[in-house]
Amino acid sequence: MRTRLQNNKEQIFCEWRHRWVRLTPEEWVRQQLLHQMVEQLGYPASLIAVETAITVGEAKKRCDAVVYSASMQPLVLIECKAETVPLTQKTLEFVYMETILTLLDSLDTPTFYGVNNNNIQCLKNQHPDVRVVARGYQIKVTGSDAAVKHFETSLRLCEQFCIRNNRLTEQDILMLLHGDKPHEQATDNLILHGVNGKSIYARSTNQQALVKAYEENDLLFAVGPAGSGKTYTAIALAVRALKNREVRRIILSRPAVEAGEKLGFLPGDMKEKIDPYLQPLYDALQDMIPGTKLTEFMEKGTIQIAPLAFMRGRTLADAVVILDEAQNTTALQLKMFLTRLGLGGKMIVTGDMTQIDLPPTQKSGLRDALERFQGIKGIKIIEFNEKDIVRHPLVKKIVAAYGN
Repeated sequence: MRTRLQNNKEQIFCEWRHRWVRLTPEEWVRQQLLHQMVEQLGYPASLIAVETAITVGEAKKRCDAVVYSASMQPLVLIECKAETVPLTQKTLEFVYMETILTLLDSLDTPTFYGVNNNNIQCLKNQHPDVRVVARGYQIKVTGSDAAVKHFETSLRLCEQFCIRNNRLTEQDILMLLHGDKPHEQATDNLILHGVNGKSIYARSTNQQALVKAYEENDLLFAVGPAGSGKTYTAIALAVRALKNREVRRIILSRPAVEAGEKLGFLPGDMKEKIDPYLQPLYDALQDMIPGTKLTEFMEKGTIQIAPLAFMRGRTLADAVVILDEAQNTTALQLKMFLTRLGLGGKMIVTGDMTQIDLPPTQKSGLRDALERFQGIKGIKIIEFNEKDIVRHPLVKKIVAAYGN
C-alpha cells in the first residue's frame, strides 16, 4: 500500500520536473550547484526537490531544496538565508539523518527487544522525534542529528544494562532514561547474570578462590567432591569472559567414560552418541545463556562441546577451555589436552578423585598432574571440600559417609 508521504514526495518531484522546463539559465546553474553541493556532502541523493516545503516536527517549513535518499527518506534541508549570498556560502540546515546502529553480538536480541517488541517500542515512545526500524542486530534511525545522537545514547545505555544483567523490561528502560538506577542484585562475589537476570554467585570460600585464581593464572585445577560447584563456577567464568569480549570462544570437553556400566552400542550419529556424556555441560550453559543465543553460539562455533578424543591436533587460542571429569583421563590424554593451550587462552580442569571410572590398574591422569604441577607459576590448584557442597543438604552427609 502506498503511503501519503510517498505520494507527496512523488508529487513534489513531478512539480519540480515541470518547473525545471521553465528554468532560466541562471536557475539551471543554481540547480547544478545544488547537486554538486549534495555530492560534496557525500549523500547518495537520488532526488532533490527545489523550492518546496517539508514538515519538521509539527511545523511546515519552506526551503530552497530537500535532498532525499534512494529509499525516499528526507536527508537534508537546504535553506538560503540571503539571496545576495553566493550559493556555495549559503547555510545548510541538516533536518533528517539516516543512521544504522549495530548492536553488540554478545547481546541476546529477543531479551533486548522484549515480548512483541515491547522494549524497543517503549524506547521509541521516549524519542518521538526519530523514526526507528529494528531488524536483528541492526537498527535504522531517521531524524535530526541531535535527535539521532540522543536516541543512540539511550540505546547504548539499555544495551549495556541488558548485557550485564541478561534482562530488560519497560520499567528498566524508563528508569535508565530518567536517570534512576534499576534494581540490581548486590555485586559481592557475583560472577554474572544468567537467564532472566538470575544472579550467579561464587557461593563458597573455594568457589571465590577459584574466581580470584582465574584472574591471576592461565591454568587452573579445581578438584573436590560432587556438588561443590567446580564445573558450574568454571563455566560461569567462561561465559563471563565471552560476554566481556575477553575471549572469542568457549570449548568444553569431557572424556566419554561410562560410570561403571557397559552401555553397548548407542544409536544415532556421532553427536547423538556423545551427547549423553556431555549433558551436564549443556545444563549449566542453559542456566546462563538464553536458548536462542546459545543455539546461535553453538551453530557459529563460538561455544563448542566435544569429547576429549577430538582435541588432538588443535591449538586453542583466545578461548576458555574447560575439561570436566578429568579424573577419568589417562596421563597421556591429559598431557595431550593441556598442550592444546594457545596464546590468549585459559584452561580450567575439574575432577573428583573419589569418582574414578578407569580400570583399577590404570592411574588417573588428574592424580598424576596434581603431583607434577605443585608450585609452578601460572598454574593454580584449588582443592574443594565438603564445606563447599551447594546441592541438597543430604549430599554433604552422603559425601562424608562415603569418605569415612
